[in-house]
Amino acid sequence: MADLRWDEVRSFFDPDLMGAFPDVFVPDTSAEDWQRVFDLVEARGWQREFRQGGLTLPLSSAAEGLLRGPDAELVELRVCPVPGVLAIFRLTTAEEIDFDVDLRELPGQAGVDILCGFLTDIGRELGKPVLMTPEGGSPDHAVLGFDPEHDRVVLLAAPL
Repeated sequence: MADLRWDEVRSFFDPDLMGAFPDVFVPDTSAEDWQRVFDLVEARGWQREFRQGGLTLPLSSAAEGLLRGPDAELVELRVCPVPGVLAIFRLTTAEEIDFDVDLRELPGQAGVDILCGFLTDIGRELGKPVLMTPEGGSPDHAVLGFDPEHDRVVLLAAPL
């Protein structure tokens, strides 16, 4: 059974209301948590691309990706958990894992199921909440997310 139903969350998947690229956060993390995400991507065989600036690089350790000088170009891990759906992780700090998804790639119940599955995979691997906010939002204003206590994705705000 799906964690969330399209009819309940339709507004949270509307790019006009949420922005096309809502933000997803895992708060209170470490470099070890980042490495667990890298290992999960490898274990699941998800298509991925590791980039710094405009260059595609071999996948290194998360610690190496996080160790960049203040003037270094942004390090990204681009992951496709299913064909046609892209999540872009930005290695900006060890203390928070953050990534974007494109709501235009997640239409209808199938999109809800894909996103819930992806958030669940990450949350279970880390044993931590995974929170989605409108584009540019803060984890304090999450609308939905993986709740490790309930082991599923739950609504965290009333639908718009």
